[in-house]
Amino acid sequence: MKVPVSILILTHDEEVNIRQALRSVCGWADEVFVVDSFSTDQTVTIARDMGATVVQNPWPGYAAQKNWALDRLPFRNEWVFILDADEYLSAELKQEISELLAADGNGFDGFYVKWRLIFYGQWIRHSGWYPGWGLRFFRHRLGRYENRPVDEHIILNGKSGRCKNDIVHRDLHDMEYWITKHIRYAQLNAEAYTQLEENQGAEQRIKPSLFGSQAQRRRFIKERIWRHLPARGVLYFLYLYVFRLGFLDGNKGLTFCMMHGIFEEFKVVMQWERRNIRDLNPATADTGLVASTDLAREATSSQK
Repeated sequence: MKVPVSILILTHDEEVNIRQALRSVCGWADEVFVVDSFSTDQTVTIARDMGATVVQNPWPGYAAQKNWALDRLPFRNEWVFILDADEYLSAELKQEISELLAADGNGFDGFYVKWRLIFYGQWIRHSGWYPGWGLRFFRHRLGRYENRPVDEHIILNGKSGRCKNDIVHRDLHDMEYWITKHIRYAQLNAEAYTQLEENQGAEQRIKPSLFGSQAQRRRFIKERIWRHLPARGVLYFLYLYVFRLGFLDGNKGLTFCMMHGIFEEFKVVMQWERRNIRDLNPATADTGLVASTDLAREATSSQK
């Protein structure tokens, strides 16, 4: 008997990853929706062959695409689980979800789920990446994503709890894809900080608070403290590798921490560029801004 939960997966050119995601939910969940932004590879064919219902919608951004799906899809279940294309549900988490659904949530309307990151076949246990928590499992009428280009969170109109077991994040793409993806994330982070500085859409974002939820505390540190610090790339590497014990993850842990330190510095440069490029050289500023705009447009046409 299938479990009364609806799975939602966003895709764009995810033929490398989509099988592992769907294997973990098809045949177990009552329904599986794949919302695809017009993939050019075999993603759609694979998803349909494995039993998912595929709906296509042009890519408007991470939060906007998820909210579009939550608003438009004909879910036949009250509960929905948001799963990334490069993730899969552990057997233990599926059993836990089954039990929670049988108890109608045990008085909760949504659940934060921790995720376990696999990097080149190795679980990154340290570096501050485990456990990472996200609200993924909730009554779909009560949750919508905040207005933010990247690192978006669900705003839940209800009470939230925590699951004990893990989602597994294992991206099967190569390093070239990983680098391209994080350059895209750096660009979107720069856009998010620009919106913050210009106070755009503040009413539709999680409110930063040092004494609020985990998401509010993280947002407070990131927006009120972290973005003002110098040498953020170096600081982030030291935070991950030393303070959060990334060195215990061996050579792959070192590589992982170094790469994230590098991309933290990319965020700094892109944020600086967005603020200052027009003032530096008005004669050439348009060229630089066009390049940045093209990168941003390309970013919003693809997925993780």
